[in-house]
Amino acid sequence: MTETETNTYDVVVLGAGPVGENVADRTRAAGLTTAVVENELVGGECSYWACMPSKALLRPVIARADARRVPGLSQSVQGPLDAAAVLVHRDYYTSHWKDDGQVGWLDSIGADLHRGHGRLTGPRTVTVTGPDGGETVLTARHAVAVCTGSRAALPGLPGLDEIRPWTSREATSAKTVPGRLIVVGGGVVATEMATVWQALGSKVTLLVRGKGLLARMEPFAGELVAEALTEAGADVRTGTSVESVTRENGTVVAVTDKGDRVEADEILFATGRAARTDDIGLETIGLEPGSWLDVDDSLRVTGHDWLYAVGDVNQRALLTHQGKYQARIAGAAIAARATGETLLAQPWGAHAATADHAAVPQVVFTDPEAAAVGLSLAEAEQAGHRVKAVDVDLSSVAGAGLYADGYKGRARMVVDVEDEILRGVTLVGPGVGELIHSATIAVAGQVPVSRLWHAVPSYPTISEVWLRLLESYRDS
Repeated sequence: MTETETNTYDVVVLGAGPVGENVADRTRAAGLTTAVVENELVGGECSYWACMPSKALLRPVIARADARRVPGLSQSVQGPLDAAAVLVHRDYYTSHWKDDGQVGWLDSIGADLHRGHGRLTGPRTVTVTGPDGGETVLTARHAVAVCTGSRAALPGLPGLDEIRPWTSREATSAKTVPGRLIVVGGGVVATEMATVWQALGSKVTLLVRGKGLLARMEPFAGELVAEALTEAGADVRTGTSVESVTRENGTVVAVTDKGDRVEADEILFATGRAARTDDIGLETIGLEPGSWLDVDDSLRVTGHDWLYAVGDVNQRALLTHQGKYQARIAGAAIAARATGETLLAQPWGAHAATADHAAVPQVVFTDPEAAAVGLSLAEAEQAGHRVKAVDVDLSSVAGAGLYADGYKGRARMVVDVEDEILRGVTLVGPGVGELIHSATIAVAGQVPVSRLWHAVPSYPTISEVWLRLLESYRDS
C-alpha cells in the first residue's frame, strides 16, 4: 500500500473529545474510513477537566446538602466532608488523566488515531506534527470536521500570567484544598466551583461583574443560587470588577473597582471561553485564526462544502451534550452527502441541528440545582413570540416537601399563547436536574398544552409541579 493510500481517508476529525468521538462513531457506522487527530488526551476537556471531574466533586457536596434536609438523617451528616476522599473519587472518574480506555473505544469502532498537533494545510488536508516532530499528511475525500472545542478566556489584566491563576482546568484538577479562594465570574463554572470548594473547606469570595449570577437563565435562578452560597459561607459580591491582581509572598491580592483588597491563596478566573482555533491552519483556507466558525444547521462551515465545525467551535451551545447532538447530526449529514442521499435539512430533520435554536437543556449542579431548556421569558419576547410566563413555588408540591424539609425552589413555564406550546422551562431547587428532560421533551416535541394535561405526573413526586404549572396557566 502506498503512502498516499495510507494517508487518505473519507473523513478526518480534528479533535478527539466527546464531539470528535461522536462524529467518528457516526461516520464509521456509515462505512466511511475515518482518522481522528488529538494532541492531548482522547476524551477531551469534558472527560478530564470539565464535566466528569466537576460533577464527581459536586456529587458528595449535593448529597450531603440533601441529607442535611432529611429528618432522622440530618444529625448524622453535620460534620465536614472528607476532602481527600472526594479528590480520590474525582481522580477515579478522570481515569487518573489517562486515556487508555477511550483509545480502546476508538480502536473498537475502527477509527485511526493520529497523535499530534493537527493543522489544516489546504482544502481537505490536515498535517499532523507528532510528538517526535515527524509530520503525517492526512487527506479527506469527503469531509474534515473541526472539533477542537474551546479554552478558558482570561481577561487582559497586566501581569496575570505571572500570578499563575486558576482556570477551569486547575479548579477541577487541584490536588489540595486552598484555604481561601477568589472566584471571578458569575456563570456556570464560577458558581459550581464556588459550591465545591466552599463545601470542601475553602473560604470563597465570588466577584461578579454583572448584577447577578447565571445571567443566561431566568433571574430567579441566580438569586436562589446566590442566596444559598451566601448561607453556606461564601462572600458573594455582585457589580464588582477586578482591576488588578498580584501575588505577594504566595498570597493572591485582587483589587476591585471599588478599591477593595481581597486576599486569597488561589484565584479562579471563570470569565468566558474562546474558540480553540488559533493554531489549526484556518488561514490556509481563508478563515481567521482564533475565530468561532459559522455553520449551517448541518454543521457545515459557511463557504466550505467539505468543512464542518462541531461543538464549542461554532459557539451555538457550549455544552457537551449539545456538542454530541451536533456530532450525530454532522456525522449523518457527512455520510448522506458522501453517498449521494437526499439531505433531510428541514427543521427537526435528521440532518438539521434544530435543537440548538429551540431546545437546549442545561443543568447547573449547584445547591440548589438550576435547570433550564429552551427560551427564557426575556429571550422569547426578544424573539418576537407572544408568550406568558407561569411561575410556581416548588415547595407547594407534596413531593418537594418529602424530598427535603424547608425545600426552596421555583419553576417557570414560558407558554406561546398563539401556538399553545412551551417555549421554555426553568426549574430551580434540590433534585431538579433529573426533572429537566421531561421539559426538554415537551419543548423539543412542541407538545400542545392541551396534550400535556394528559401526561399525568406520579404522586407524590416533585414532577407534580407540571400539574401545578398547567393549573396556573389555565387559571391565569
